[in-house]
Amino acid sequence: MDDQELRDAIAVANIPTLLMVLVQLTGERRWLEEPYRPVRSIGMGDNDSGGLPSEIQAEVREAAHEAIGAWMAGRPMAIPDPSPELVTEMLSVAMGEPVAAEYGPMMRAQLRLAPPEVAPIAVPDGFGVLIIGAGVSGICAAVNLQAAGVPFTIIEKHHTVGGTWLENKYPGAGVDTPNHLYSFSFCSFDWSKYFALRDELWAYLEHVADTFDLRRHVRFSTTVREARWHDDDQAWDVTVERADGTTEVLRAPVVFSATGIFNPLKYPDIPGLDSFAGPSFHTNAWREDVELDGKRVAIVGNGASCMQTAPEIQPRVGALTIFQRSPQWAAPFEQFRKEVPRPLRALLAEVPAYRAWYRLRLGWTFNDRAHPTLQKDPNWSHPERSLNAHNDAHREYFTRYLTNELADRTDLVPKVLPTYPPYGKRMLMDNGWFRTLTRPNVELVTERITEIVPTGVVTADGVTHDADVLVLATGFDVLRFLSTYEAYGRGGRRLRNVWDDDDARAYLGLAVPGFPNFFVLYGPNTQPGHGGSLIFVIEMQVHYLLQLVRRLAEEGLGALEIHTDVHDAYNDGVDAAHERMVWTHPGMETYYRNARGRVVVNFPYRNVDLFGFTRRADPTEWEAEPQRSVREPAAAG
Repeated sequence: MDDQELRDAIAVANIPTLLMVLVQLTGERRWLEEPYRPVRSIGMGDNDSGGLPSEIQAEVREAAHEAIGAWMAGRPMAIPDPSPELVTEMLSVAMGEPVAAEYGPMMRAQLRLAPPEVAPIAVPDGFGVLIIGAGVSGICAAVNLQAAGVPFTIIEKHHTVGGTWLENKYPGAGVDTPNHLYSFSFCSFDWSKYFALRDELWAYLEHVADTFDLRRHVRFSTTVREARWHDDDQAWDVTVERADGTTEVLRAPVVFSATGIFNPLKYPDIPGLDSFAGPSFHTNAWREDVELDGKRVAIVGNGASCMQTAPEIQPRVGALTIFQRSPQWAAPFEQFRKEVPRPLRALLAEVPAYRAWYRLRLGWTFNDRAHPTLQKDPNWSHPERSLNAHNDAHREYFTRYLTNELADRTDLVPKVLPTYPPYGKRMLMDNGWFRTLTRPNVELVTERITEIVPTGVVTADGVTHDADVLVLATGFDVLRFLSTYEAYGRGGRRLRNVWDDDDARAYLGLAVPGFPNFFVLYGPNTQPGHGGSLIFVIEMQVHYLLQLVRRLAEEGLGALEIHTDVHDAYNDGVDAAHERMVWTHPGMETYYRNARGRVVVNFPYRNVDLFGFTRRADPTEWEAEPQRSVREPAAAG
């Protein structure tokens, strides 16, 4: 960046972020004091002005131009590694609200945006890790194992990397977490938008794979059919099927299952579904060959995929009929489709301190901030509509937003206004959904579907809604973890039976008794349902797993298995925490809960708690089994 490019970038930069950069570059604490202290923002926007007067903003920008220019010219950063206490103080100022001291270590760790610094692991002959899946989790695991010098092989059913972001191609598919946060701490990207759409997200994962030269470790177009533990050899035999239908058994001491939960597809149990005469397909299996222009399109389901798809196709279709099962809460989406100014993209790329603080502020906004509002207050006087006073204030805010968006169609308000507390189901971001419902070619149907006929959809009121194309926006079978292959542990125990089909439990979402050296990434009770980036969760899990891999490799161990009492106590705590939270509220159905009413998807704790849980793997929690024989060369070699 030359001087003018730097000025252009700073002119559109975020003031609270610039203030934190100034503190680190200059060491001057005055930038944390009045009159420079930002005001807390309302909502989830970036608060670019910090709520400060224009003359103060101008002063901050001029000082930032001088300090960043000097740093680029070679002047060292005054505070290159701030203490946890200082980071907490700085973030409190940047956000305009208190940040508890317990967040200091986590926030300090997140300031270090660099390739993983993993001490090399001394790997014995025949040792390696087999990773199942080359999506977000598999890529994260591979990068960290590579940094530690651990041999690994990835098995991927598709022809390239990407997982969910390779598969989902429906119109409008994108992320509802800011992509500067929904990205790995060790690999930045030149994001064109604040909330990326599918193509750019997939491009990012391909970029990470290429940056770290991962493809040479991947067996593409290969599907895992079975993983079976052998006690005698202390190894896993993994049966895979190649694209030509032939099979092979791969052996590895350690398996990381990184298949995610957004598969397989979930199809509705509606009589006559197969009888529809026109094109019919799931959003995840979007058919680009089907012409939608001028057609009558019916969408079954109104969750996240429908909310993204409907506004995209509405201008093209002749008529759009949306069949709603239950209403959803949705928050304003200030930065939907908003592009990152090109000068700011350069600043994010070339000034790591700015990128780190911008990301840290996003982390606070989208992570634990909402967690207290999801706790049930036993003394709250309106438990049917909200959980506590803060949650009720959120309900009022979202209700006002919804009614304002539907001001010209007040008849829709009773149909779309939820009666259950905010955050009870997945919180959605409004990308024009409410405005789409008001369009003259859109009809929202809340009557229950009774059957599908060749010409359309029949509802309980006896009306047949004619359609040329039927789209199923019915999501994924997320309750049945590891549903794409079978896993057999000690004594041939089938994991699906251990989990009683849809009642999966694992220690830290990672480990199950009876399944040594088998670790699940993004397993049961790991989704950050109150907000935040799944990638943060994955990075924390991988950090923990590398400690176990180090023990296996360097201590001559043949197996590590979580103690049953540790596993059970952890899951009892998870269940107890959920009983105090919104996801066990009886006022709604949610995919977070299984048929028994138990929450199996979401993580009930805060992100800072997960950080604490995964910092150190306690050796006393694991049954360590010495290696009994010389290992054969691993498939992951």
